[in-house]
Amino acid sequence: MKLRHAASCLGALAIGVIAEPALSEAPVHDILIRGGTIYDGTGHAPYVGDVVIDGDRIVSVGAQGPIEARQIIDARGKAVTPGFINMLSQAQESLLADGRAQSDLRQGVTLEIMGEGDSMAPLTDAMARRNEGREGDIKYPISWRTLGQYLELLEKRGVSPNVASFVGAASVRDYVLGEDNVQPTPAQLQAMQAQVRQGMEEGALGLSSALIYTPGAFAQTPELIGLASEAGRCGGIYITHMRSEGDRFLEGIDETIAIAKASNAPAEIYHLKAAGRQNWSKLDPAIAKIEAAQASGMHLTANMYPYTAASTGFDASMPTWVQEGGLEAWIARMKIPAVRARLVHEMQNPPPGFESALASAGAEGTLLLGFKTEALKPLTGKTLAEVARLRKESPEDTAVDLVIEDGSRILVSYVLMSEANVRKEVALPWVSFGSDEEGAAPEGVFLESAPHPRAYGTFAKVLGQYVRDDKLTTLQDAVRRMSGLPASNLSLKDRGLLKSGFYADVVVFDPQSIQDHATYAQPNQFATGVEQVLVNGVVALKNGVPTGAHSGRVVRGQAWTGWPGGGCRASAHDWSWAAIGGPTPAP
Repeated sequence: MKLRHAASCLGALAIGVIAEPALSEAPVHDILIRGGTIYDGTGHAPYVGDVVIDGDRIVSVGAQGPIEARQIIDARGKAVTPGFINMLSQAQESLLADGRAQSDLRQGVTLEIMGEGDSMAPLTDAMARRNEGREGDIKYPISWRTLGQYLELLEKRGVSPNVASFVGAASVRDYVLGEDNVQPTPAQLQAMQAQVRQGMEEGALGLSSALIYTPGAFAQTPELIGLASEAGRCGGIYITHMRSEGDRFLEGIDETIAIAKASNAPAEIYHLKAAGRQNWSKLDPAIAKIEAAQASGMHLTANMYPYTAASTGFDASMPTWVQEGGLEAWIARMKIPAVRARLVHEMQNPPPGFESALASAGAEGTLLLGFKTEALKPLTGKTLAEVARLRKESPEDTAVDLVIEDGSRILVSYVLMSEANVRKEVALPWVSFGSDEEGAAPEGVFLESAPHPRAYGTFAKVLGQYVRDDKLTTLQDAVRRMSGLPASNLSLKDRGLLKSGFYADVVVFDPQSIQDHATYAQPNQFATGVEQVLVNGVVALKNGVPTGAHSGRVVRGQAWTGWPGGGCRASAHDWSWAAIGGPTPAP
């Protein structure tokens, strides 16, 4: 009996051993960002937690515990955020010279959104040859003809940040109509719409316009509605450098709203500002007009750079009639004495309808930043007033001569905005941020010109001066407007938030030390305070220094035919955020 009992006990023990599950080894993840204060991009209150990454995706956010990882980033006492989205990047050429985009990467930018009015395609062979002849300090062969080919070239060459682009209304117009002041026939408009559709199906995020520059300025509202409708039915937005940011600022907003309504496309305003002292008081009514449109159900947002000076060319100080036909025709026309006399007179006495940046900023407020020819480069950093005095001629004559001598529009900075208005815009919950500059570095070809300090300081200035020091908004709101908000506006897939399953675009920075250092006198100075930047799960910035990793990818819009369900819908009128499966944006 005892023997039988012992046997049964041994049997039970044996069964127990077999039934006991084997202890499984804990998974070893690729990267653990440990103990940081998480600002997840939604605008919700921050909290301390971990971020776990495998491959190019976020596995988990928040939970802390005994997590094993091949690489551990100690983020205790630091902010951990989604990568920042540069809503207005001019890095389309600089990335061909230096794929690191250091001025942006060192501020936490992980996505460059390019294509303000002009995009790098579509191109005819003739356009490509012409554009090569117009290149400035950065020289490159133009081997692509479509927007998709250009974006794929960047990815193949290797870039650190992600890249995306709009298709430019001016480029589409140039492709079909050239650079003259002509209006499209119905057949030509259809050809332009076909180019928009191709750009969208190759990954463009929407249609962009820049309506103070030729040839984009020659487009009338119905043309823009036709093109924006095509972008809208392909799941994209309409984004615009409005026809006026000055004397007709409010009318420019009205046109933007009209285009958005008629096209059924969401809209965004590039670099929201009231330009010119005489127009500073228009910002409040402009904000009221935009918020009224939002209240009516329209998706209308804006972006900005946090500076009182704009940066563009002398084309912004000359009427469009003298620029018709393109750069070469513009320069040739200015050499005709009678044309030059009329031009200088209009620059000094702007007629109704002509808004001159030079007239608004004055010669003392006009800073010369970039020239194409070696002979003129010593003038970099001088004001137009200084150069005019040296040449003993009027500022207007000097501007004309400089364009002729340089063979370019010349890069210029104009002091146009008020600091009070900048501060007011920084606090708006529906405004995101864009540098409106290239991705530069204080080395090599980038030292041939002097960029606007916004190239090196836009995001750090917001986080340091306006958030930490001036407390114009909270850090979680600023992070939302640098990540979640623009990603939502663009209906980007799995980007813009720290969330399980999303791409691992992540920034670790010190909120107490992040700071911009670039000034107008010394613009080539990196921001500090950003310590780590991951792009698609790859460390692109380590301990504040670029790794040179080719971590960036092309980020494509809703119509990209590589996505399931991609392509453009049959009608502009069946488009909606819900219909295309994108996130519902909320200002």
